[in-house]
Amino acid sequence: MTDPHLTTYDVSDPRALVLVLHGGKPRSRQGVDGRSASWRRAHWLQRTIAPQADDAGVGVWMLRYRERGWNGGTDRPDDARWALDQVRATHGDVPVVLLGHSMGARVAVHVADDPSVVGVVGLAPWWSAEDPVDTLAGRTLRASHGRRDRITSFKETTRYVERAKAVADSAELRDMGALGHYMLSGSARWHDVAIADVLSVLDAETASPER
Repeated sequence: MTDPHLTTYDVSDPRALVLVLHGGKPRSRQGVDGRSASWRRAHWLQRTIAPQADDAGVGVWMLRYRERGWNGGTDRPDDARWALDQVRATHGDVPVVLLGHSMGARVAVHVADDPSVVGVVGLAPWWSAEDPVDTLAGRTLRASHGRRDRITSFKETTRYVERAKAVADSAELRDMGALGHYMLSGSARWHDVAIADVLSVLDAETASPER
């Protein structure tokens, strides 16, 4: 098993940080390396949004999990909590937005109760009735999903966002129209939405009287 690993685009004295969480598979004990398509796609996203995030004083880190699979839902959240500990060790209590694609969005909502997390941005998320919404209490949720996605379900995302509205400060779903799962077609639009939603979450956190 490989160790979790962080790829960082840092800024000096960041006001906030984005933690990118890549996709994976329902079950796989295979380690993640630079050949992983899910990791490469997320790294492309990270590199693309980093300059605009830098302009806003926001660092962008990406986690590489120990294994590719969700595997019942404990190991990947453990990896993400490890990464959040590393953020605090490096930058203190800066607010963190979790930016997850597919399984990464599932990981994100399982660890959104971490004290550093102020919100989740999910791209083509893998969410279901089994996933918690109580972790989003006091947080902001932004989701984007295409209707041609044949890997994860637009309808399940809709249902999840509706459930989250009962507890989150704000929960919204953006319909990406005729786009699919892997964010290859319409990649520039996916990237624009990702950074816009991240900055929207941070704006909401700044405006909140409770934070």
